[in-house]
Amino acid sequence: MEVLRSKRELADWIRSCGNSERTLVPTMGALHRGHTSLIALAREKTPENDVVATIFVNPTQFGPNEDFDSYPRQLEDDLHLCEEHGAAAVFAPSANEMYQADTSILIHESALSHRLCGASRPGHFDGVCTIVAKLFLMTQPSAAIFGEKDFQQLVVLRRLVRDLDFPIDIIPGPTVREGDGLAMSSRNAYLSAEERAQAPVIFRSLTRVAKEISEGIIKTPDAAIASLTEEIGDTPLARIDYLEIVDSRSLEAITSLENANPRLLAAVFFGKTRLIDNVGLPALID
Repeated sequence: MEVLRSKRELADWIRSCGNSERTLVPTMGALHRGHTSLIALAREKTPENDVVATIFVNPTQFGPNEDFDSYPRQLEDDLHLCEEHGAAAVFAPSANEMYQADTSILIHESALSHRLCGASRPGHFDGVCTIVAKLFLMTQPSAAIFGEKDFQQLVVLRRLVRDLDFPIDIIPGPTVREGDGLAMSSRNAYLSAEERAQAPVIFRSLTRVAKEISEGIIKTPDAAIASLTEEIGDTPLARIDYLEIVDSRSLEAITSLENANPRLLAAVFFGKTRLIDNVGLPALID
């Protein structure tokens, strides 16, 4: 496996690959089974096995009061996992390599990112779109893998590819969970033992409500949100950021479950740690 630290090294590696297709797996490191499942999925999608992973904690997607400085960094362990799971190369640049000191251009998304996580994290998706576009241009992949856990990000990046005409397939990777249902996340390491014990309420409540919608027990979006709010809100250490049921394509809140393509989304704080999760309702998709 090649470890590439500069744009020049990456460009040289791309040239050495010739015309073979590549699949990109962008990450911010602190890898876990959720990330390695994306690398494994990329190998399935790329017969030549030209899978390139990136490890870069992107400063432009963090707000001034967020955890950029404390975000877990464990590069040597991450490189071992990437090699173990079949990456052909890892691009792991520094911030100075990726951004000029006087950088003045960012990509702005104006329709999908103003709600949900975008409301809580102003500017976050502009940073995401900018770094992903840069990685697309540098690595020239035919496909890129992004996890469904960050569902709003997935929808935004599909729009990025559509609107800027990147010739890239965006492939979703299923959320990987702990045994008790908690979605794997690098930020789970921030949870205290008591917070960790209570955090699975997010997935438990989402799946219960999704089941009750599918069975016709819950009949309206308002009733779904009320039921989620009651269960999660009664959890002692949980503080709700948002609970919504949205159309999976537009991310707009839906007013009826009929003829909708619904997705339940949640963002919940445990202490200072903000966790996100979501579940789809495939039985209702037309």
